[in-house]
Amino acid sequence: QAHLEESGGGSVQAGDSLTLSCVVSGGMFSRYAMGWFRQASGTEREFVSTISWSSASIKYADSVKGRFTTYRDSDKNTVYLQMNNLKTEGTDGYYCGSTPLWSGSKKEYDYWGQGTKVTVSS
Repeated sequence: QAHLEESGGGSVQAGDSLTLSCVVSGGMFSRYAMGWFRQASGTEREFVSTISWSSASIKYADSVKGRFTTYRDSDKNTVYLQMNNLKTEGTDGYYCGSTPLWSGSKKEYDYWGQGTKVTVSS
């Protein structure tokens, strides 16, 4: 059973950058696609990005395209989300998940981390 742990969240100002990390243990990291989702309090978890096991396929939500970059390091069993030019979007929990498919649908994800909080203020 895979265990996912996110880190790197914090409080920043609009326009700043942050890089989130998600370390995966106990599973076949190299065989799984990974995704990032975010969720504000009281809302549905929404898709941010997904990267295939080989990194050959990457997809972003329209709202973050051009500002966020996701990549993975198989030697470290880690997937990253580099977030540039953060917008004043309040506080979101950012969650990484693993899936045997390459998908933007949270229903396809088997395992999730506990999340890391990102607060963007003006």
